[in-house]
Amino acid sequence: MLIDAHAQPGAALAAVLATYRADGTILMSPVWFHADEEWVEIVVAEADSKLERLRSNPSCVFMAFETVAPFRGMRIEAEAKLSSDDVKETRTRIATRYLGADDGRRYVAQRTRPGIVVRLPVAKARSWDLADILPR
Repeated sequence: MLIDAHAQPGAALAAVLATYRADGTILMSPVWFHADEEWVEIVVAEADSKLERLRSNPSCVFMAFETVAPFRGMRIEAEAKLSSDDVKETRTRIATRYLGADDGRRYVAQRTRPGIVVRLPVAKARSWDLADILPR
């Protein structure tokens, strides 16, 4: 199950990306994302320390989840694929999902730092849906 594809239109799912510091400790960061049937995509600004950690160690954990019923979620443990292709388009897809069409485009227009697309394979996702165990 891919929660992004099944989420309510405009639903801003909570999501975090866990990356590894050089000493092996984990740093969790909130992120915005877009998902389709193949990839979860996150755009990270070129100067962001997450990107430095991913370049040193591409292993990471992504988790996204609904904060309202039916409390679906997914987790991906994988090596991130980093790409400088389609950054503006990906950033626009993500921002309009969280901010709406007009504000999303304005947000992207205001970004002055180049970004990198972080891609994680949906095929590695573990998902859950608590609908069957919730009270009716």
